[in-house]
Amino acid sequence: MVTEEQINKAIGGHGLWKQRLRSAIDAGKSEFSVATVRLDNVCDFGKWLYSLSPAIKATDEYKKIKDIHAKFHAEAANVLNFAVQGKKDDAEKSIAFGGAFAVLSADLTKAMMLWKKTLK
Repeated sequence: MVTEEQINKAIGGHGLWKQRLRSAIDAGKSEFSVATVRLDNVCDFGKWLYSLSPAIKATDEYKKIKDIHAKFHAEAANVLNFAVQGKKDDAEKSIAFGGAFAVLSADLTKAMMLWKKTLK
């Protein structure tokens, strides 16, 4: 079942990633591994998303969010990889306004907000 509460938690949780990535860029290290961040089924939202019923998984909203969510994690992993390799400029470019991570983050939030509206 899809609930507004679950979507709100996901929006907040994924919003924290910019802060985590910023810290990794500044420090040149992270408590998170690039390989784990790349996985879209390890975060709480991803676990929940993959556990939904086949009927929900068949919806356009689900398919769109699953796709964007996977791309979000892939780009977060790319940024983290740049950060831990000391490639600050590349990492900064992705999280800056208009960068790949920033765009995917905004797209994911927008898609989840639209999904939430369909629940009302």
